Amino acid sequence: MKFPIMSRQAISLFLFTLVLLLPHATILNPAVYAQKHCDFPAIFNLGDSNSDTGGYAASFYPPTSPYGDTYFHMPARRFSDGRLMIDFIADAFGHPFINAYLDSLGTNFSHGINFATAASTIRLPNRIIPNGGFSPFYLDLQYLQFEQFKSRSEMIRERGGLLASLMPKGEYFPKALYTFDIGQNDLGEGFFANLTIQEVNASVPDIVNKFSANIKNIYSLGARSFWVHNTGPIGCLPYVLTAFSLAEKDSAGCSKPHNEVAQYFNLKLKEAVAQLRNELPSAAFTYVDIYSVKYSLFAEPQKHGFELPLVTCCGYGGQYNYNAEVLCGGTITVNGTKIFVGSCDRPSVRVVWDGIHYTEAANKFVFDQISTGSFSDPHVPLKRACQRTSN
Repeated sequence: MKFPIMSRQAISLFLFTLVLLLPHATILNPAVYAQKHCDFPAIFNLGDSNSDTGGYAASFYPPTSPYGDTYFHMPARRFSDGRLMIDFIADAFGHPFINAYLDSLGTNFSHGINFATAASTIRLPNRIIPNGGFSPFYLDLQYLQFEQFKSRSEMIRERGGLLASLMPKGEYFPKALYTFDIGQNDLGEGFFANLTIQEVNASVPDIVNKFSANIKNIYSLGARSFWVHNTGPIGCLPYVLTAFSLAEKDSAGCSKPHNEVAQYFNLKLKEAVAQLRNELPSAAFTYVDIYSVKYSLFAEPQKHGFELPLVTCCGYGGQYNYNAEVLCGGTITVNGTKIFVGSCDRPSVRVVWDGIHYTEAANKFVFDQISTGSFSDPHVPLKRACQRTSN
């Protein structure tokens, strides 16, 4: 069978068109690109209270009622009235909520594990519980916990039996989604140590370098799909607004200088993720702009069905219904009468839960926005976060 011979003009036109199109093509691994969705059999999470599902509670002091009341109808070892973003991520893949590594009672790690603890930082903090407000389980230790878990789970699987069924399969580790939400407390540590805004800014490059080093370590253990949240608008949270009441406010009523530090951290984090993408081309990195979505809740609350965004739902006293001396679930004596610090009437329309953390409603809103890929770099939805792209 003979095929028609293309003219020189046709060949030239074809090559010219190809040259025009190639620079605009997204470079994807062909085998991955063919998949409709990524099959993440497990989720491994590292972070702070924004994604802690029980690590802090198992190690120190579990949050009491009304924490957890909205969804779990009881304290659920989370710093919210209900579910966190990591819960919605697990649910999106049909997995049960992932248990905390530090929670030794009745835990099942077959579909992932959570190393996050409240008050955790990227760098080693200067003041550690009980002699300070920060967790000893900073990111270096969370990595070491993951390293040990990976090794020991292999030994348990080899022995067989009931405990083996509670471990993730060996092939899950390279196929899993690795999620990160940490950094807010590194900035907070600087602010509350009375460092100047400039001094906290100056610490950011080292904080981000420490983050990158841990990513590389986790990669060396087989991780390949990374979903990295940037940090939120810390200057909109009542615990910062109350402590730094004289700080310049923006149009949303948030502390402008504190948010600018968060934005600088996010800029350096995004640059670091881009660099990691270059250095580790066989991994998929998704940088997720949590900041923009959360800030929209403070800037345009009514548009999204929320109200009183700067006012704490579960708190007591002052402009922001927040008092660092008596937190959500505590009691305070006023004129001889004990007052229980409980929830507001409608947490479903409130943004801030306890002055530091977000309500379930806010977490769900943020998840719904970021899971589409609209706030990601590259613009891939959560369920395609295994796709590898060039910068």
